[in-house]
Amino acid sequence: MQARISFITLAVNDLNRSLIFYRDALGLTPRKVTEQVVFFDFSTLQLALYCADALACDLGTTLAPAGLGRSALAHNVAAAGEVDQLLQQALQGGAVLLKAAHWAKWGAYCAFFADPDGHIWEVVWHPDFVYS
Repeated sequence: MQARISFITLAVNDLNRSLIFYRDALGLTPRKVTEQVVFFDFSTLQLALYCADALACDLGTTLAPAGLGRSALAHNVAAAGEVDQLLQQALQGGAVLLKAAHWAKWGAYCAFFADPDGHIWEVVWHPDFVYS
């Protein structure tokens, strides 16, 4: 069996607020919007914003309160200047700055922010990464 990640599901407390943030601040186009979930297509996977209460029900448990998670999603961009541009869009849309744009020790230009539910995002450009 070949390992493959096809969906990333983020639990959100306010689906409409998250839809507005991901659509308007990050520029993503929703593929499908329902009362409990919003789907965004990427070239090799889909991002799902899922109502936290519905996910907890699916799991048969309660979820930890919203806050900074222990994982990060990376949004690779095609040029260093796009890091600053996307970071500003995210901040204007309600993101919280975690670390300003900087040159990392490993050669990338990157910044970190948290979405309205505390999910950590890195915006990154690296000269050795082939953007496609």
